[in-house]
Amino acid sequence: MATKTPPWKKKNPVKKTNRTKLTDAQKEEAKSRAEKAGRPYPNLVDNMAVTRKPAKKKINAAGEGETPWKRSARCARKLT
Repeated sequence: MATKTPPWKKKNPVKKTNRTKLTDAQKEEAKSRAEKAGRPYPNLVDNMAVTRKPAKKKINAAGEGETPWKRSARCARKLT
């Protein structure tokens, strides 16, 4: 059985010019993950988990960014 190489021993596949920095919200989320695990600061695994998570879409008053079934449910609540 082959063992997986841990991420901290692998080379980074992304060039330095194409890397993106964590946003302030992502930094806070990584810090909270570390605190829940009992670490004083986030490690590589926390940062990787946060960056893989899709960003939450903001929904404006017109309903842009909503899925069709959520929009219909929201409109139905307004009518009743």
